[in-house]
Amino acid sequence: MDYISNTPAERNIMLKEIGIEAVEDLFKMIPEEVKADKQLNIESGISELELMRKAQLISEKNTSIDQQISFLGAGAYDHYIPGIIDALISRSEFYTAYTPYQAELSQGTLEAIYEYQSMICDLTGMGIANASMLDGASAAAEAVTMGARISRKSKVLLPDTINPAYREVIKTYGAGPELEFIDLKSEKEVIDPAFIEKEIDDNTGVVVLQYPNFYGSIEKMEEISKITKENKKIIFVVIANPILLGLLKPPAEFGADIVVGEAQAFGNGLNYGGPNLGFMACRDDRKMLRQLPGRIVGKTKDVEGKEGFVLTLQTREQHIRREKATSNICTNEALNALMATIYLSTMGKNGLREIGEQCYHKAHYLAEKIDKIKGYEITNKNNFINEFILKVKNKKSSEVLEKMLQDEILLGYDLQKNDQDGILVCVTEKRTKAELDKVIEKLEVL
Repeated sequence: MDYISNTPAERNIMLKEIGIEAVEDLFKMIPEEVKADKQLNIESGISELELMRKAQLISEKNTSIDQQISFLGAGAYDHYIPGIIDALISRSEFYTAYTPYQAELSQGTLEAIYEYQSMICDLTGMGIANASMLDGASAAAEAVTMGARISRKSKVLLPDTINPAYREVIKTYGAGPELEFIDLKSEKEVIDPAFIEKEIDDNTGVVVLQYPNFYGSIEKMEEISKITKENKKIIFVVIANPILLGLLKPPAEFGADIVVGEAQAFGNGLNYGGPNLGFMACRDDRKMLRQLPGRIVGKTKDVEGKEGFVLTLQTREQHIRREKATSNICTNEALNALMATIYLSTMGKNGLREIGEQCYHKAHYLAEKIDKIKGYEITNKNNFINEFILKVKNKKSSEVLEKMLQDEILLGYDLQKNDQDGILVCVTEKRTKAELDKVIEKLEVL
């Protein structure tokens, strides 16, 4: 082996101090059958200039979302990111800040997180929000396990109108506490409330809905909420698209107990798949507060009457909770949450509503035009916000997607990946009328 981290003399001193003769002795516990029996084919070192050139050549193999017209959605969205966000988060005090273990030394970071929590509460209508989660899928899974702990029931109703990736993560998290998942099959892109009512029994602890759902449609939220409220122990979890909450009714108004989702759309780029930003909020209830995963930043006053920010609640295993922790989540997405905070401050209430309205009107314009083209059908045209299902009648949807991609158009998400028929098309405020008309023109001649 060749070691370049220190000199042989330094290495020998280090090995002697820990009581071994050779570096290889550190790896004795590794079984011989899994050890590499030959030298790895690793290139020798190169200069910084050579490295930059090599990295540039590799990066050119990627195609940026800015080089294509994107109608991809299904949980990750191409929304406009104001220039002010990069300008502010690039400041070293934000960009290099770590977890605020010593709260008295992290007032700026804590204040930013506090403002983020406050904005999530305003959007969702809930009373409490934590200091962000890893992503929407894990936030949903944490909400389900939290709901099961509060209700002390193991049965979870999980409609197929929830993002399939979220459903998989929820089930993975639920394996440990041995939750029982009941998969509910939808009709016409929404779940029938009667299906939920039929499955509810004395062991039902959690009912989960997505708002809007995976297909862009609005479930019968109030009707389903009323069904869940007839059993006071059931926890009603809503997975919401937060950027549309500037337009839609807040989940608190139809009785949600816990609201979670993916806040990537709030000033966070797609970045080839991450990092993302999960949000989580719940009713202002002491029992729910004590069961929230992660941490909560609060505001208080010191003995001199000066206002300050503190880590009010830390139910993490890294702190004193240890084995009593509500979750093993070890971080909050502070930088991403800061981006969301700057985004919401910049857009404001009216700006957020305008984004929702633009998404809605542009999506409906495109859907109405496509639905008139022979060979295509919009199956949920009477119930969607900014995502809809495009069915292709005379050819495979994968063929249409491939041909559109030749013209640098990402038409949408292929539902065949989920053993379904059709394309899930998403329209954001970034899409222009000229781009929408180009899609219509291309589909007409395919």
